[in-house]
Formats: sequence, C-alpha cells, structure tokens
Amino acid sequence: MSPPIFIILLSSLATGTIITMTSYHWLMAWVGLEMNTLAIIPIISTMHNPRATEAATKYFLTQASASAMILFSSTINAWQTGTWDITNLSSEPAHILLTIALAMKLGLVPMHFWLPEVLQGSTMTTALIISTWQKLAPMALIYLNINNLSTAVLILLGLLSSIIGGWGGLNQTQTRKIMAFSSIAHLGWMITVSSIMTNIMIMNLMIYLIMTTALFYSLILSKSKTIQDTTTAWTLSPTLTTMMMILLLSLGGLPPLTGFMPKWLILEELIIQNLVPTATTLAVSTLLSLFFYLRLTYTTTLTLSPNTIQTKFKWRFKLKSTTFFMMPLSTISILLLPLTPLMLL
Repeated sequence: MSPPIFIILLSSLATGTIITMTSYHWLMAWVGLEMNTLAIIPIISTMHNPRATEAATKYFLTQASASAMILFSSTINAWQTGTWDITNLSSEPAHILLTIALAMKLGLVPMHFWLPEVLQGSTMTTALIISTWQKLAPMALIYLNINNLSTAVLILLGLLSSIIGGWGGLNQTQTRKIMAFSSIAHLGWMITVSSIMTNIMIMNLMIYLIMTTALFYSLILSKSKTIQDTTTAWTLSPTLTTMMMILLLSLGGLPPLTGFMPKWLILEELIIQNLVPTATTLAVSTLLSLFFYLRLTYTTTLTLSPNTIQTKFKWRFKLKSTTFFMMPLSTISILLLPLTPLMLL
C-alpha cells in the first residue's frame, strides 16, 4: 500500500473514532463508527492472501451488524421518546440492543469469536490497531450511556469475558491470538467496574492501551509471531527480551508493576460494593491469564531452543523501524504503581 493512501486511511480511522467520542447525536455516533470500520478494512486486507481477506470479511460483517444494531436501538429510542440525544436512552428494548451491539464491537463474551480470528489474519501492526485504537469509540459510548445500561448484565458480561479470555488463551501458540484473548480478559475487567466507578474504568483502559502497545511493539521488533519465535528473540537484543518479560508480567498484573494497579483498585471497589463473589471470580480468572503470560515469559527469557549450526538466528541488522516509543511506553507499563494515589485524585 502506498504511503499517501495509508495516511488517508489512518486519518479516516482517527477521524471516525473522534467523531463518535465527541458526538451527542446518535446519527453522528453511527457515522463515526461506519467511517472507522470502512477505513480499517483495506488496512486489514493489505496482505494479499486468503487469510487476510477472510479476516477483513469477518471484521466487516461483525462491525456492520453491530453498527446496524446501534442505529436500530437509537431509532427505537427516538421513536418512543422523540430525542436523538445519546445520554437520553430511556427505552428498555434500546438498552438491550445497545448492550449487545457494544459487546459485539468490543469483542466481549459471548460475541468474541471474531476477535482472535481477525487478529490472526492481519499483520502485527493492524492487530495492534484493532486491540487498542478500535476499543476507544465503543468504550466512549458505554461511558456516555452507563446510567442507562443494566449493571447486572454488564457485570455478567465482564465476568464471562475475564474467565473465557483466560481460558481461551491457554492452548494458543500464536502470539496474536494470545493477545486477542488477553484483550478480551482485560475488557472484562473494565466492563465489570464500568457501572460502579467509571473513573477506574477509564484509568484501566489507559493503562491497558499503554501496556498492550508496548508489548505489541516488542513483538513487532523481534518478529515474534509464535511462541517458538520468542525462544530466539534473545539473539536480536537481550535488553528487548528482558523488557518483554517484564511487560508480560505487568500485563498479568503482578504486584510491583503497573498492571497490578487497575486490578487492585477494581477488586477493592467491588469489595466496597459488597460484590465479594464477583471479586473472587475475577481474581481467580486472572490466574488463567497469568499462566499463558508466564509461559511466554518462560520461553522468551529462560528457554534456549535446540540449536544446530544451521539455525537461522535473527541477526542484528540495523533496525528499520524506530524504537523511540518503546522507552516511554515500557517505562509507564512497568513503573507507574507508586503514582496510584495521584491518579485517584
């Protein structure tokens, strides 16, 4: 794809998300979502192979269905109440349709089946965009409608997502699919706390975006598409390998690292609201996710694959891509825990 076309598509992608996040009229929110979807379809199908075409088709069908449901729910609401205001969604059928549509947009369980397949069929950079930027518009709509959506349904969706996000990643060998299930599990945590305390949800989303971007960047630089690829990442850069290990542990939510902060605050808030069984289920589901993060950590830093003289090492050629963003993203992903009190102000 030529750079001018790629820049136009990325600009359209960003514009679509910003239109949705800043609109108060349902029709404008829908227009933003459609712009966003139509801009990323060519980006997904840049690799001219059947797998990329399949991924683009799956993505288009799910996102178009979800957008149509959002338009349908807002039309029902306008028909019954006479207003297109996003924050005035007072019709019960509209609530149900909107919840299903946003769950499908985000890839929450049980509407999550498209996410691992689409990520696996696209390039690493496209997978990064789908896992991070594409979550902003639906999360903004959830934030605007949080007073109208059912708390019980959101908590149930969140619990199912965190359990199945951990469970689904256990037997995966492809790093993109592992990151897809990781994304589902993290979104489960966010949706669980969304109806109780939106501030924690936004903070969790920001930290998730930073940590996922940093780890995807590491995978892109080391060209690690499978777990087996990570075993030879040390030949490229031992420093990068160490950073990958710490980033994976941070994503797993281990205490001295940034990833522990949102989990700690969410569990604390759930216990304050007397939702102890929910908090316990979430904490146990984290162990499932932690297993596949630890497995990746083990293969990256502690495993030396069986090597022969003919082994294809990743020679240390001069990197074509910039590593400038790795420094701030990795630092924030690892060392933010002591700043928790400042973030809660």
